[in-house]
Formats: sequence, C-alpha cells, structure tokens
Amino acid sequence: MAEGRSLPEVRALVGASHGITDLAHKLHFYDQWAPNYDQDVAALQYRAPRLAVDCLTQALPGPHHAALILDVACGTGLVAAELQAQGFRQLHGVDGSPGMLDQAQARGLYQCLSLCTLGQEPLPSAEGTFDAVLMVGALSDGQVPCSAIPELLRVTKPGGLVCLTTRTNPSNLRYKEALEATLDGLEQAGAWKRLEARTVDRGNWPPPSSRWGLAPPTATASSPASSTCTGSRRRPRLREGGPAPGPQLASDPPVASASALPVK
Repeated sequence: MAEGRSLPEVRALVGASHGITDLAHKLHFYDQWAPNYDQDVAALQYRAPRLAVDCLTQALPGPHHAALILDVACGTGLVAAELQAQGFRQLHGVDGSPGMLDQAQARGLYQCLSLCTLGQEPLPSAEGTFDAVLMVGALSDGQVPCSAIPELLRVTKPGGLVCLTTRTNPSNLRYKEALEATLDGLEQAGAWKRLEARTVDRGNWPPPSSRWGLAPPTATASSPASSTCTGSRRRPRLREGGPAPGPQLASDPPVASASALPVK
C-alpha cells in the first residue's frame, strides 16, 4: 500500500476494510495497511482512541500511573499514545495482526504485547488481572464476535472498568444490535453495570461510529450525533454464591461495560 494517499483514497481504503467479513482476510489487510495506518487515519481525524481514553480517565479512580490497563485490538498503539498522555504507564496490548503489533512495538509504550485473535482464543492473562480493559475499533463483522465480550470481563478485576466502541453506519447495524443485546444480557445477569451511553460526532471518519465509554454510575450523556458511547463496570463477585462474569480482537471503531459496586 503506497504512502501519501489522498483523502478520497483513504476513505475508499477504509470502506474496503469494512467490507471484509472473513477474519483471516481482515487480518491480512491490516498487516498490509500497518505501515501507513497512522498517517491514513490521521487524515480522517479519527478520534475514537482519544474519546475512549477521555471516558476512562473520568471514570477510573486513583492514580493513573498505577492502573494496569489492557488495550485489546491495540493496532499500532493509538490508544496507548492517548493513555500515556493522560498519565497511564502500565499498558499491555494484544492484537491479531503481526504487522500492527510491529508498529505498536516501535512506539515503545507497552510493557507487554501479545499476538492474540480474540474470539478464536482466550486472552493471554489470568482472571481479574486488569484495572481497566479497552477495545477501540474492533467490534464489527469480521473482527471480534459478540460472544467474546465475556472474555474481556474475565480478565478485568471485580469493580474494574471496560470501555468499548462500535460503528453505527448501516453496514454495521446488525452487529451493533447483536452487541447491545449481548451487553444487556450480561448486565441483567449481574456480570456488570453500564455506567454511561453517549453519542459522539464522527468528525471526518467515513462511517458513523458508536462507542461505549466509562463514567460515574450516575452520569448518562447523549447527543444527536452519529456515534454512541456507553460505559460500565464489572460487578465484584459476591463472597458466597453470586453470579460470576465470564468472557476476547483485530483493529477499527466500538462499546464498553463495567460495574459500579465497590470491590469486596
């Protein structure tokens, strides 16, 4: 893929990526795109990484430098750059594209990077490892299946936060509906509690995108824009017999969940 693409060329490239629903083909596409990915999405004023990190920053208590964060479908490390700017230092990343991981490694912001295809294999972390888990730009057909969401909860500490985003353009509406049903089901089961749902403007990013972020449990925000943001916190497991949450990756725009109860 050549450098110096025009804005229409970049738009066409992104549109082509959204049309790939086979995971193996999608990962190959990202491998090829990786060297020019940052340059191309910058031309589109892609804001999802910053918006997701802004939500996380507002919701996560305590000193940010001490929080252990997992960036799922980390791509080239755009989310890590935003996290570092907000004072987060303990960063782990996973992605299914070796080419993307090479770019992320070159940034030097992650303490640990792992090759992992979420939905086909579990995350390479123990249960309850991370204070927060983010997944920005990977919740769509041909990337992370909705069935992998419980894997994100598995590696999140009880009472920790999960922040996700997803697109709302017509080609992704069926996936978005399935994702919302999955999130609602997990909340009804007591696995987590949604903290915030927010609609955000997509700027110049070609398809409308919706994202779910994290915020205090009393806060809910929305606006008539083309994107959505929601946040939640993983519920702590009860000392005796309560419900325990279950569940995992590639790269593009997303949704979030977590539980607002104190860790027991």
